[in-house]
Amino acid sequence: MNNRSLSYQDMLQIIKIFESSPQLGSMHLKFGDTEIDLDKQLGESQERIPARPATATKPIAQAPVHQPISQPAAPAAAVTPGNGNPVCSEMVGTFYRASEPGAAPFVEVGQRVSADTTICIIEVMKLMTSVPAGQAGVVTSILVEDGQTVEFGQPLVTIAADA
Repeated sequence: MNNRSLSYQDMLQIIKIFESSPQLGSMHLKFGDTEIDLDKQLGESQERIPARPATATKPIAQAPVHQPISQPAAPAAAVTPGNGNPVCSEMVGTFYRASEPGAAPFVEVGQRVSADTTICIIEVMKLMTSVPAGQAGVVTSILVEDGQTVEFGQPLVTIAADA
């Protein structure tokens, strides 16, 4: 039996390839314990991972087929010129400003950050991923509420680069 499974990044890459392929209308992929069903006619894709190998699979995430993964999900008006450069989410998940409830936020508006400063964490299936600023500068805005679900490519904060 194959104990290997697809990583979240593998699944995103499969979805991206599927979306960009005009020859594919639908697809079912099973790899280890992971199953992915994609269908352009339904207007959405579903990734399914079984809770236990002997039980039925359940949907865990949905990515719209009509919207390319590389596009930010937030409206362009949320990031205006002069606010700085956006730091965007690299995954779909839940945005948290602090390491735990009641803890101080990682960053505040007006705070100077370095490229490796953690600005938030994003939770995906109980896995916490730190998001670095990616550049030195000053945080000019925080665009997401604590506990809010974010999409791939969605701007999280803006940072004005150091001059």
